[in-house]
Amino acid sequence: MTIDTTTLRNAMTGRVIVAGDADYDDARRLWNAAIDGHPAVVAQCESAADVAAAVTFAVDNNLEIAVRGGAHSVAGKSTVDDGLVIDLSKLNAVSVDPQARRARAGGGALLGDVIEAAQQHALAYPVGAVSHTGVGGLTLGGGMGWLSRKHGLSIDNMTSAEVVTADGRILRADATTNADLFWALRGGGGNFGVVVSLDFTAQPVDAVHYGTIAYRLDTPLGTAACGAAGGLPGLIRAWRDLMRASDESLTTALALIPPMMGRPSMVMLRCCYASADAAAATAALAPFRGLAPVAADEVRVVPYAGVLDETRMPPGMRVQMRNAFFRQLDNERAAAIAGLFRDGAAVELRSLGGAFGRVPADATAFAHRDASVFLVAGTMLPPGAPDEAADKALATWPAVAAQASGAYTGFFGQATDAEVAAAYPAATYKRLAAVKRRYDPDNVFRRNHNIRPEGADLLSTAPSAGA
Repeated sequence: MTIDTTTLRNAMTGRVIVAGDADYDDARRLWNAAIDGHPAVVAQCESAADVAAAVTFAVDNNLEIAVRGGAHSVAGKSTVDDGLVIDLSKLNAVSVDPQARRARAGGGALLGDVIEAAQQHALAYPVGAVSHTGVGGLTLGGGMGWLSRKHGLSIDNMTSAEVVTADGRILRADATTNADLFWALRGGGGNFGVVVSLDFTAQPVDAVHYGTIAYRLDTPLGTAACGAAGGLPGLIRAWRDLMRASDESLTTALALIPPMMGRPSMVMLRCCYASADAAAATAALAPFRGLAPVAADEVRVVPYAGVLDETRMPPGMRVQMRNAFFRQLDNERAAAIAGLFRDGAAVELRSLGGAFGRVPADATAFAHRDASVFLVAGTMLPPGAPDEAADKALATWPAVAAQASGAYTGFFGQATDAEVAAAYPAATYKRLAAVKRRYDPDNVFRRNHNIRPEGADLLSTAPSAGA
């Protein structure tokens, strides 16, 4: 597809890349190799004005828009065939005011950029853990991370945003200016505009206890802690019960990892205690060290920046994921999760509660504040592996998600508009649709997990939560 980009080149200070340019393939490449998008134009924006010019050009030329921050969208929403990619990677500056505990990050900044800048002042922004994830995309979805139980989600610490809307305006959104847009941005994803910068409160976090506790697989798991039921379902139930009573400075994720990439099966607890206090961390973790025989214990004190995962996806590896929130993880669901793992899916159960749950459900567009557990299941397929292998591993997902209370769109794979609607409570989705009608009535930003302007009509056809 050939498009005359002269107007766009004249309007931007950043580069405009098209097919045939030497760096086109690099500019279009994503984290998930299952997605191989071929955009007609990649606009590498260097300012909010560049972004506005790119949006206007796309609208004038009827090009679908994708926004690329860290390019980590599991479903490949940061690219588009024959459309225009707004590449924010040049908008990656981070500034920190340590006295006010305020910071600003460009829409293209990565988690590593943000965490490392704040860490220089013994501060932190509660975000995820993979260093090369884009802070904008992660935050707009909600932003779960290792500080969620202590300091809430990323959006709970976000104080304002600079946004380019579908009509090319550059707006500020905060609690008093365009407050409806600010509400929607916090959990509604990139449906309402392109966020070119965001401001947030930085929390006083220096060192943390972080690492993994790996449980042995050559003994009956959880026999001592789980009674007669024992086994993996018993371990899941025991973890659930311990987290209900745990110190909210502690966030854990129980990871069930099948054989992959030449590694054997593993069952491990990923832990972060949000303090360097050794006695408090030891007390908080002691019950979890008794869950099952321990093969390795690698929890240690690290700077908060030490929680960053630098792992890159091996070339050609393809990812499929499902996720769901649970208010209560019942025993039947624990057994189904164990079955999912045995079928070959990787599973992670992340503890919620604490500060995460003290935010009113209607305060942001992320309404799942009564959830106690977040579950992610997925497969990673090496080059040449048939897609049917992922379908088989995830075949029992409906039984797992049967009691879900919603889902996290940031971890969605491909999803229909009705499935997106089902990820939110009905009242939240109706409110999001109203904001969409005000700021993007023509659905210009439809490449995301789309909230439709007429979205309320989808609620009657929405499937059960958990996608």
